[in-house]
Amino acid sequence: MSVAVRVIPCLDVAAGRVVKGVNFQNLRDQGDPVELARKYFEQGADELTFLDVTATVDDRSTTYDVVQATAEQVFIPLTVGGGVRSAEDVARLLGSGADKIGVNSAAIARPELIADIADRFGAQVLVLSLDVKRSAATPSGFVVTTHGGRTETELDALDWARRAIELGAGELLVNSIDADGTKEGFDLELIREMRAISSVPVIASGGAGAVADFAPAIEAGADAVLAASVFHSGELTIGDVKEALAQAGREVRS
Repeated sequence: MSVAVRVIPCLDVAAGRVVKGVNFQNLRDQGDPVELARKYFEQGADELTFLDVTATVDDRSTTYDVVQATAEQVFIPLTVGGGVRSAEDVARLLGSGADKIGVNSAAIARPELIADIADRFGAQVLVLSLDVKRSAATPSGFVVTTHGGRTETELDALDWARRAIELGAGELLVNSIDADGTKEGFDLELIREMRAISSVPVIASGGAGAVADFAPAIEAGADAVLAASVFHSGELTIGDVKEALAQAGREVRS
């Protein structure tokens, strides 16, 4: 039995507002996160991802009140990331209504955090968020970044994904910084490379601009597709994407 493709809107939040830029730069206000979450839930989103994109940069925790207010409006899985540094942070977010937790910068600084979270809450709770750039400096040609894409590490993206899965990551959220906000399509090579090394679900993120962009990401190996700009602007609805996926022969939830 095939598993339905998940369509996931992403709410990048800064200072309590949804924002979006291009290549993680020049962030623009897109609206209220609670209102947008409710709209996407009503449109038929399978999950929601809430990323506090300045929490790590500002060295603070995720805004728990916004998470709680969002969780009270939607009844689909909610993944929250940004500023998560400890298992205690995870416990508090789960208590605020999150279903899954995304980790990135803190896990790179302290990889044992992945095992701590997985051991305490289960791998199904843990999403490794990978903000990836193309780079000639790594064997795979892809490098991991931190702090909202501002800081480039020396980690090969595929090597880091493998290690994180071994430590207990239950899902990979693979965001192409090069494609982010460009609306020129997902980085299919990156998706294929991640699928080849991953034993856990892969979420493709970065670059969606038209309904025709989503099916190729699934063909490349993604289990779910995530987008922000095209949903926030109203250019596409969740229904538009699901209809296109269904027409391409992919199973989707009605």
